[in-house]
Amino acid sequence: MKKAILATKVGMTQIFNEDGSLIPVTVLQAGPCVVTQIKTVENDGYSAVQVGFVDMKDKIINKDKAGKKEIAHRHGATKAEKGHFEKAGVSSKRYVREFKFENAEEYALAQEIKADIFAEGDKIDATAISKGKGFQGAIKRHGQHRGPMAHGSKFHRHQGSNGACSSPSRVFKGKGMPGHMGSVKVTVQNLEVVKVDAEKNLLLVKGSVPGPKKALVTIKETTRAQA
Repeated sequence: MKKAILATKVGMTQIFNEDGSLIPVTVLQAGPCVVTQIKTVENDGYSAVQVGFVDMKDKIINKDKAGKKEIAHRHGATKAEKGHFEKAGVSSKRYVREFKFENAEEYALAQEIKADIFAEGDKIDATAISKGKGFQGAIKRHGQHRGPMAHGSKFHRHQGSNGACSSPSRVFKGKGMPGHMGSVKVTVQNLEVVKVDAEKNLLLVKGSVPGPKKALVTIKETTRAQA
């Protein structure tokens, strides 16, 4: 992997290309990310670059009522994390991730990774936590058909039969049932970068990207083989 960056989802809009065709795009605030640690085979057993994203204010580390131990504010960095960022010479960051770059040894501490690491036409994979839908029925969650809507029907939006009676006398694992929907890690592959705004660190990606607005999105060069 040679290209990767952290981004937040701004929203969706549409643009027109040179021939006048309309393209739906997702706007991503990509970076700037700063390098917080360089991992090497000698010290860590593998080669990677750790990056931080989104500045975070250093919260005051308060003492508990007994005064025996220090605790960090729930929205702030811990004392160990603060020391980690200070060692790298960067401000505290809200998100920290690792990328196994092929040229990891070429990066330096506190180096910035900006949106211009990508170019128009690049193919990427976007990973984020999908929108949470709460508890949903089998029709919405799995796309199952509804039952008859007539007066005598015993199920309208229920899923219907779950299986045979005497044999096998059980419901197989994996049966589509009502339950919690969404709020899972989703990766959409082979998306196209339509436009890069280096000054504002914006990426315009063709199509939709998982997650709600302001969600953290990991952008990597695609691993999908090109046809």
